Amino acid sequence: MRLGIPLVGANLAGFAIHLTDTLMLGRYDVTALAAATVATSIYFVVFMLGSGFGVAVLPIVASAVAAGDEVLARRATRMSMWLGVIFFACAFPLLWWSEFLMKLLGQTPMVAQLAQDYLRIAVFGMLPALVLMSLRSFLSALGHTKIQLIVTTSGILLNVFINYLLIFGTFGFPELGIRGAAIASVFVQLGMVSANVFYVSIKERRFQLFIRIWRPDWELLRKVAGMGFPIGLTSLAEGGMFSASAIMMGWIGEIELAAHGIALQLTALTFMFHVGMSQAATVLAGRAYGSKNEEELRDVAKAAIIIAGFFGVIVICIFCVFPSQLVGLFLDPNEARIVELMAIGTTLVIVSTMFQFVDSGQIVALSLLRGVHDTTVPMWLAVGSYWIIGLASSYILAFVFGLGAVGLWFGLSAGLGAAAFSMMARFWGHSVKIGAQ
Repeated sequence: MRLGIPLVGANLAGFAIHLTDTLMLGRYDVTALAAATVATSIYFVVFMLGSGFGVAVLPIVASAVAAGDEVLARRATRMSMWLGVIFFACAFPLLWWSEFLMKLLGQTPMVAQLAQDYLRIAVFGMLPALVLMSLRSFLSALGHTKIQLIVTTSGILLNVFINYLLIFGTFGFPELGIRGAAIASVFVQLGMVSANVFYVSIKERRFQLFIRIWRPDWELLRKVAGMGFPIGLTSLAEGGMFSASAIMMGWIGEIELAAHGIALQLTALTFMFHVGMSQAATVLAGRAYGSKNEEELRDVAKAAIIIAGFFGVIVICIFCVFPSQLVGLFLDPNEARIVELMAIGTTLVIVSTMFQFVDSGQIVALSLLRGVHDTTVPMWLAVGSYWIIGLASSYILAFVFGLGAVGLWFGLSAGLGAAAFSMMARFWGHSVKIGAQ
């Protein structure tokens, strides 16, 4: 809890940056909100694949420090940043020419055009975001979690301020709508990565992280890539399932897509607690792995499961008691279609409670597996669970059985449940024993 709570705060603050985009765009225009839902879904699908190289730093550095190998910790972090730059260069064309992809996936011409307008600006924030992921993992592995909360909270304030100026065109600034939200996101990413670079340079000088950063370490580059790519693909499989659900929801209708975006924002907000605590579990599992202590590894796993389950109960109670109030936060009371949006959104929020336990279970299992450097098999388990079971169930229930938006969310729950069961079985049946080897 001591290690994880600041990480929870940092992840909540990081998510709140995107949440404020949704809140402010929802009060600006429903079509802009729908376009931002699709655009950010595509952006994060791409980002998640590249973020695996930064996430891989977390267990590698935690294990290296526990084993007293500072050189390994430094070089692994550097090579993860190298891989982030390479990935950005590969991803740029896809996000720049995205309108054709949006139309191919069944979005309306207006939504597709606005989504591309957003992505052509937001793509410039991906490089600093990937470098930031590496630095945050490095600092988390060393126990520097409070600074991340401070920096990311400052990012929220900056994002709200720039959004207010550029989305609505206040204080003489141009009214840019969805493009204004994208510009704000780029400035926020640049500000946060700069703050982290400064902090690492001052507080962790012993690692000399940025000295001769241009020098390659090909062996560690391959190691980070070998761990990071499966991690990224696992995140891509999960994020892709939710992004594909947004695309399928767009087939149902614009109102349903906007309501889906609101429900996803709420569930993702509560999910940030599990993300933060799972990062703490990865660090502690990595330390146990580095010191070859299986008993400690088992204790870390039990604690992570108990904390996740307890928080899941709290979320279910809140979502069931206040669904309409939560949805109303995202909507302009004067919106002409507010009654329909409220009805669909409230239903989806209540339905989302059914996967609180399975969603938390799968990320806890993943965090523990990453802590012991077990990433390849979990990748295949994730792909099978999210895409074969989750997406197939969503499509069948939504369109074949005619359950629409609700059926689509039932399918998401099935995919998350399969992932939680299979990955927990993998950890307790095999990977927990790695800690003693």
